[in-house]
Amino acid sequence: MGLSIKEIQAPIAKEMDAFEGKFRSFMKTKVMLLDTIMNYIVQRKGKQLRPMFVFLTAGLCGEINEKTHRGAALIELLHTATLVHDDVVDESNYRRGFFSVNAVWKNKIAVLVGDYLLSKGLLLSIDNNDFDILKIVSTAVREISEGELLQIEKARKLDITEEVYFEIIRQKTATLIAACCGAGVSSVGADAETVEKARIFGEKIGIAFQIKDDLFDYGDAEIGKPLGIDIKEKKMTLPLIFALNQSDWSTKRKIINIIKNESEKPNKVEEVIDFVKKSGGLQYANKVMERYKQESLDILSTFSDSIYRTSLAGLVEYTINRVK
Repeated sequence: MGLSIKEIQAPIAKEMDAFEGKFRSFMKTKVMLLDTIMNYIVQRKGKQLRPMFVFLTAGLCGEINEKTHRGAALIELLHTATLVHDDVVDESNYRRGFFSVNAVWKNKIAVLVGDYLLSKGLLLSIDNNDFDILKIVSTAVREISEGELLQIEKARKLDITEEVYFEIIRQKTATLIAACCGAGVSSVGADAETVEKARIFGEKIGIAFQIKDDLFDYGDAEIGKPLGIDIKEKKMTLPLIFALNQSDWSTKRKIINIIKNESEKPNKVEEVIDFVKKSGGLQYANKVMERYKQESLDILSTFSDSIYRTSLAGLVEYTINRVK
């Protein structure tokens, strides 16, 4: 049994408490409508895994300071902006079980709120000359957009190879956790080589994290997300790509045809799930996920031993072994 979130957070409990208040102050605005929406967003924040990565990697290499707090806030501001925009793009009415911003206030306001969050983050860094962190995080936002567009482009043809799949998830998911780790280490004045090492550590966790998410789609219980949602959304995930690569031409054509034309039918989605399970797609994806997890832990072991390193190892396990 791994460490609990409370145990993982122990070395940075003080910082996490302070961050809550600081983040609220960074989101303050004189426009009442905006302030109402900012409060709505702050109250619905999830497990705060991203700030935890920022603070723990900072502690790994130095003294957590105000710049670390600004780095964590910048990532949360820019990430929240991409989520608000995402919900508009996906016409999604819910986020984490609550109404999304666009569901409550409509698309026009949601897009403007996303823009506001982006500008808030940029100014927070510029006003404090945190250009190193701004570069790390802005690169991540660019990559997230590229990854999303690459996925949309490939979803039309359903011709995703494993290589393209890894490029999509590296950009869409892993780049943000990589930015958290890079920003954390950079905030305490580490050299470029250490920042890059921390970034790659985060990237490997992010890839393992996304594969875990793919596996939820085939789970036996409704955890994390509804079963088969990736199939309904025509997303090519690792278990499915592997299964298709193992099958003969006619089976492959049949499964792709179901995903393209019949993914709204529950019995057809069930057929695809069954096909992936029988082809060993889940075992394969699990094996790859474990490999990335191990690679991230190997990088972590090159840093000096500390309570922060122990917590980060616990956080890696937690992110990969989570049940939702």
